[in-house]
Amino acid sequence: MAIISSAASASASAAKGAKQKGRGGVQAAQAMAKMKALEKRALKYKLPMGELAIFTQQLASLLVAGLPLVQCLEALQDQTEDQVFQIVIREVRLDISTGNSFSTAVKKFPKSFNTLFCSMVEAGEASGGLAEILGKVAGYFEASVKLNKKVKSAMTYPIAVIGLAVGLVNVLLIFVIPVFANMFADFGAKLPAPTQFLIDLSDFMKGNWYIIIAVCYAAYWLGNKYISTPRGRSQKDHFLVKAPICGNLIHKIALSRFCRTYATLIRSGVPILRALEIVSSASGTVQIEDACDDIARHVSQGGQVSDVLAANDFFPPMMKHMVKAGESTGNVDGMMTKVADFYDVEAEATVASLTSLIEPLLIVFLGVVVGGIVMAMFLPIFQLGAVAGGLQ
Repeated sequence: MAIISSAASASASAAKGAKQKGRGGVQAAQAMAKMKALEKRALKYKLPMGELAIFTQQLASLLVAGLPLVQCLEALQDQTEDQVFQIVIREVRLDISTGNSFSTAVKKFPKSFNTLFCSMVEAGEASGGLAEILGKVAGYFEASVKLNKKVKSAMTYPIAVIGLAVGLVNVLLIFVIPVFANMFADFGAKLPAPTQFLIDLSDFMKGNWYIIIAVCYAAYWLGNKYISTPRGRSQKDHFLVKAPICGNLIHKIALSRFCRTYATLIRSGVPILRALEIVSSASGTVQIEDACDDIARHVSQGGQVSDVLAANDFFPPMMKHMVKAGESTGNVDGMMTKVADFYDVEAEATVASLTSLIEPLLIVFLGVVVGGIVMAMFLPIFQLGAVAGGLQ
């Protein structure tokens, strides 16, 4: 009996071990599949500007502390909670360990590290001041993120109010107005024009909602398709800069980005023609891109940056004079930085004034739209009340 019991126990243990081994194999296969999926995503991973700013600042601090670059990247890899970005840092670190330069390694991940970052790293390696240049890049990224956050926070309220208004109007048209329409149909009297218009609009939306959605989607798709063309993009950028409410803000942000990017690149030792190429690709504005192309042609022929700016109406007179003064004193990057700081302050002030202006306008807009619909639906009831009062 003891032998049988021992054999049964050994058999059960073996079965349990085989089961655990099989389970461990499945978990290992799942972990490997997950890792391969992360590695595939890493090649096309777009790192947010805020995360790139933090990474750059931390890397610069570690390099200033005297740590080797590979050890700095290993520390940042262990610290980050983003699993995809961990893979990116790991691949960059391994690439450097095999003998490649930092700039060569980061260029393999263009979605994570933009052209400005790669060019600045290349300039830092050439000059031997990588830590200092990374600190400047981090400051540039932080200033851009700060301005973008202020603009987005200012736009959140208007977008929310407009979305609320659109949703409320749709609810009234689709669910509320048909109830009033059925009630008015029993009156047999001719309805006022505003009421009849809303009832017709409600009937149209209920009967053709799929057509409305299809038309809106087609218009959105065609609009994006047209904007992606050079002519459409040019028209869009010119319209946005001259738009009544937000055009001034967009103009100031574009000027600030142009000046700060150019100043950061020149101060870091990037050649002027290469700097103009990077500024053009990072601007996101047709006017800046055209200006950079004109400046590059003019500078390659021995001209000055201020000559092109003076003939371009996109750039304000104050900026033109400051750039010309910077060229005469040999401090173009310093003047550009001051101009960028000035337009950052101007953009923040514009955002504050727009917020204080837009909020009451949106409240009035919402009151007029919703109040107009309510009044239009109650007009027949008021008329019936007046008729009943006259009969008495």
